[in-house]
Amino acid sequence: MVPAIFGCSGTKLTADERAFFRDADPAGYILFGRNCEDARQLRALTDELRELHGRDHLLISIDQEGGRVARLRPPHWAAYPSGEAFDRLYQLAPASAIEAARVGAKAMGLELSAMGITVDYHPPLDLRQEGAHDVIGDRSLGHDPMQVAAIGRAILDGLAAGGVTGCIKHMPGHGRALCDSHKEMPTVHASAGELAADLEPFRKLNGALIGMTGHLKFPVWDEALPATLSETIIKEIIRGEIGFDGLLLTDDIDMEALDGSVPERSGKAIAAGCDIVLNCWARMDDMVGICEAVPTMSSRTAERLAKALEGTQVADGLSDDAGELLAKRDALLAIAGEAA
Repeated sequence: MVPAIFGCSGTKLTADERAFFRDADPAGYILFGRNCEDARQLRALTDELRELHGRDHLLISIDQEGGRVARLRPPHWAAYPSGEAFDRLYQLAPASAIEAARVGAKAMGLELSAMGITVDYHPPLDLRQEGAHDVIGDRSLGHDPMQVAAIGRAILDGLAAGGVTGCIKHMPGHGRALCDSHKEMPTVHASAGELAADLEPFRKLNGALIGMTGHLKFPVWDEALPATLSETIIKEIIRGEIGFDGLLLTDDIDMEALDGSVPERSGKAIAAGCDIVLNCWARMDDMVGICEAVPTMSSRTAERLAKALEGTQVADGLSDDAGELLAKRDALLAIAGEAA
């Protein structure tokens, strides 16, 4: 198996994609808006991917946080708020915010499961920082590490109850970035003492089954390399200080923060200690190059992958409970609106 997650170009597989994916046998797939036309089409696509590999527990993933990061949107799918909504409610009623996050995430999990999706890149545990770039911004669950961990845990639990595995991101923390890593490399000039707060939500949730790195430089830990490509940061900070031992993915390896070709970056990320490379754009040349640049999946990564997918479920259809859960979420979130 190739330790990579690949994208698909459209709403159905092309003949070239089908042949390539069958031969390459990647760890899984990621979906975007370009792949999601309506519920029937999307389920047909994910069914085809599972049939292609003959694996009931196949990693089929998506970025579905809510707010501006949502690949599935109305009218075909439900609407979900950004992390800021739960942050606002937490200031008034912490227990209500935690419950709203849990039931909302369960509804989301039920919807994703009905679409054949098994992994959601959610929740972000990046602390919101004043003056930072808004690439995180309202996606954050708050400024306080304990609050972010509490809401993040509720999201992970809710997704799992809906049959989907969540993913904590972006280790070791993206909240201080002064630029968007999709476009350029952020460098975080903070001391180890200051960064301890950024690490804390990840430490609290270090038992998560899947985690994702961020493409940022932290000179206090590694002057030359960003977290995704730094053996020092992965070994000493993510695996060491944070204590994360789950399946470690890169953020999209095609982001402009990184130098070199996509295959070169991919080889370096695996060599640094990432388990799996995430490649989003479905460019055949890049996907073929990744297969040539990375080694066959290690037995340890295979174990982590199997564990991450063990509890996932692909539902026959959307549960009737989803609507009730969303109504409960909205009633709880309304507390903050009434107070405002």
